[in-house]
Amino acid sequence: MKWNTKDEKELLRRSFLFGLSGISVSLLALVNVTLGLVALPMGVFFGVGTFLQLFGLSIAVMTMRKRKVSAESQEKAKQMILVLGVSLLFFILVM
Repeated sequence: MKWNTKDEKELLRRSFLFGLSGISVSLLALVNVTLGLVALPMGVFFGVGTFLQLFGLSIAVMTMRKRKVSAESQEKAKQMILVLGVSLLFFILVM
């Protein structure tokens, strides 16, 4: 399974799914730390969420750097990079 040979729409879809799952896991851990719902260490959840966000960000960057990418896919990749970068910065600063 080579990621370089995948279609850019498939790569953007995977980037979105990894990014969204990373944001939701990090947000779940943040809410649990704030409200104290479950007495579990949330460092693991923050780590997994950060990893998923970084992985989604790297897929979006790889899509941007591919040759012969349509203008629409490049714009979507730019938006994905911006959103994931801001969310990653937010969760790093909050934690």
